[in-house]
Amino acid sequence: MYFESRIHAGQQLAAQLFEKYRYENCAVVALSDGGVMVGEQIAAQLHCVLTMLLVEDIEVPGESVSFGGVSQTGNFTYNSEFSSGEIEEYTSEFHGYLDDQKRQAFQRINRLLGEGGLIDFDLLRDHTIILVNDGFSDSTVLDVALEFLKRVRINRLVIAAPVASEGAIDRLHVMADELHILDVKVNYFDTDHYYTVNEIPSHEETVDKINKIILNWR
Repeated sequence: MYFESRIHAGQQLAAQLFEKYRYENCAVVALSDGGVMVGEQIAAQLHCVLTMLLVEDIEVPGESVSFGGVSQTGNFTYNSEFSSGEIEEYTSEFHGYLDDQKRQAFQRINRLLGEGGLIDFDLLRDHTIILVNDGFSDSTVLDVALEFLKRVRINRLVIAAPVASEGAIDRLHVMADELHILDVKVNYFDTDHYYTVNEIPSHEETVDKINKIILNWR
């Protein structure tokens, strides 16, 4: 399945979620700039807050494989698909490099956020959380999100995306109370591949939009 745009795909997901969650206390948490475009359609239909978790992915050098991700708190979460032995091996081999990448990732997040942050825990507490992305090639960003959300008491965790890899789906089933994925790919290409229109606002524009949305809900 291919989608005209992230907005169009978000509308399809919103239609799936509307009947069950239109009267529930929900909060949509997007996990990327493209995820905001998808999540905006869901939040509009459910009349709920849309927020965003900033995550910086860190790859293993030369392998294009995610080692883990840094959240806006500065915490690093390992890719759950790695065994403890693999984590130990990579950490030993690339110790200095990984530490430097974590530090740089947190600095980039801080420069973008300025004071405060995008997530207001009061808007999430005791809500059904709908984690949204424009595609899941693996579960790294969700590992970071779940670690981040441990500090918040939530009612239910729903994960939604237009497309995901077959490998990611196995992990997503374990993480979520409910899963809404429109298409599952055995061979997952770059996420942009699945959209005809790939116009995404800049990171700065997306963060500005989210901050304005949250101000209206406070």
